[in-house]
Amino acid sequence: MGDVVWAILVTCLLFVPLGLSVWALLDVARRPEWAWALADRNRVWWLAGIMLGTFITPVGLGISLWYLLKVRPVIATVEDGRFDG
Repeated sequence: MGDVVWAILVTCLLFVPLGLSVWALLDVARRPEWAWALADRNRVWWLAGIMLGTFITPVGLGISLWYLLKVRPVIATVEDGRFDG
């Protein structure tokens, strides 16, 4: 029974970074280009960074978390029409 629990734990820990990277990548791709331009951000760089980061787990996790916690709210705010200039 201990081996099964250990296998489930390790599998979950390995798929969390991948899941976050996929979530971030899909979110970057679905945001309109005009929102990125108004927020003065570059969507292509974020797409490339997240994709390349998936090959190096700690780096990919950091890039994905940075996007989801810092950049995504800015893009979403602009997309909702709340742009301060």
